[in-house]
Amino acid sequence: MKKGLVLEGGALRSLFSAGVIDVMMENGIDYDGLVGVSAGAAFGCNYKSRQPGRVIRYNKRFAKDWRYCSFRSLLLTGDLFGGDYDYHRLPEEFDPFDQETFEQNPMNFYAVCTDLVTGKAIYKKLTTCDYNCYEWIRASASMPVAAKIVKVEGHKVLDGGITDSIPLKFMEKEGYDKNVVVLTQPLGYVKKPNPLMPLFRLQLHRYPKFIEASAHRHEMYNGQTAYVRQQELAGRAFVIRPQHILPIHHLTHDPQLMQQVYEEGRKVMEEQMDDLKKYLKA
Repeated sequence: MKKGLVLEGGALRSLFSAGVIDVMMENGIDYDGLVGVSAGAAFGCNYKSRQPGRVIRYNKRFAKDWRYCSFRSLLLTGDLFGGDYDYHRLPEEFDPFDQETFEQNPMNFYAVCTDLVTGKAIYKKLTTCDYNCYEWIRASASMPVAAKIVKVEGHKVLDGGITDSIPLKFMEKEGYDKNVVVLTQPLGYVKKPNPLMPLFRLQLHRYPKFIEASAHRHEMYNGQTAYVRQQELAGRAFVIRPQHILPIHHLTHDPQLMQQVYEEGRKVMEEQMDDLKKYLKA
């Protein structure tokens, strides 16, 4: 039996997921594999490095630092979330990422990105914590319009959520038969067409397959939430989700709001911990 963990993205909505996975780590829950999308990858890598508390700590610490996330950063660097600052200086200098533990932990870790040329998802397995590893995670969380194209290992890549927002099927195909899915939207949420598509087409017109995938993202996403629900009702997946729309948008500079969303994730996971343990042992 292989146990898998699937982390949806959602920018700072994923602080909910950070609360969830911290409680999991504190309770000694281990997985054979983890796949993260966008912020799900950026935050989920701390599961493999075994660093509960790190996500909420650095988000609150740098909440009002323009280099971490701001329109000033977007204008000066091309990245709303500072590319070099967030994905290299922060984990190497300011709040060290435990690279040694990441590499020694046998849990497989995948970051989902979208290839601009093919318009298809890339499921990058990351084992060595080097410059390219950080770049793949950065790419997974790089939202179109709000970030520069990331060029890594011969690929041009951006946000994995464009092509596979909730990669449960990927984990099933990889042989994980006990999957836990952490969502950042409540049951019944329906994604609508992206109102920023005109900007996508203007900025990324050289990549028609990526544009096509972006235009149909809401359809893909809604199909995936339906599939997750189907697997949940059949007992083939354990799903953790917020009970209501989270009181946070993609961005915030309010540390108290960050803590509130994080605590909500902790609360939901604590309430479901006994059921989760039973599911994983069944």
